[in-house]
Amino acid sequence: MAKRNPAVRKAIFLDRDGTLIRDVGYCSKPDEVELLEGVGKLLPKLKEAGFKIVIITNQSGIGRGYFTEEDFWSVQRELEKQLGAGVIDATYFCADTPQNETERRKPNPGMLFEAARELGIDLEQSYMVGNKMSDAQAGIRAGVRASILFGTNAAVGTMESGATLVAKDFKEVVEFILGK
Repeated sequence: MAKRNPAVRKAIFLDRDGTLIRDVGYCSKPDEVELLEGVGKLLPKLKEAGFKIVIITNQSGIGRGYFTEEDFWSVQRELEKQLGAGVIDATYFCADTPQNETERRKPNPGMLFEAARELGIDLEQSYMVGNKMSDAQAGIRAGVRASILFGTNAAVGTMESGATLVAKDFKEVVEFILGK
């Protein structure tokens, strides 16, 4: 029987817009950042349970010229300010448009593989949480333990997504991951 390496890191990979914050459609301004219910209180519980918290987000608004990478990072800084210092361990984004996608754009698993490699994460002990079918599929393709849909649009395409769970709220996501 194989022993688990206690130094191996496990992670919660999270989509951002529509999963952690209200989806306003190409969020590009810090004043548009509004945490979804339960996220601010419950996300730190996953961190306390030993998970790395990693944002994995498609940001085609950059690739379409709707906003800049600098705008993206200003929104990200506001999100991290609202969550509290040190909750988010890393953020990966892909600016590809659907017409010009690479292996990094979800539903492709490239960003998850990149994060796993750079942060020493064991994908088989990790989870993907998002609000779209492409989030669930990226997690499945990366080989995570479970892909969970939650948030705005989570019910859209759930049967086809292969998601392990479609949660009604963030509390249900956290309870599932922590086995409660």
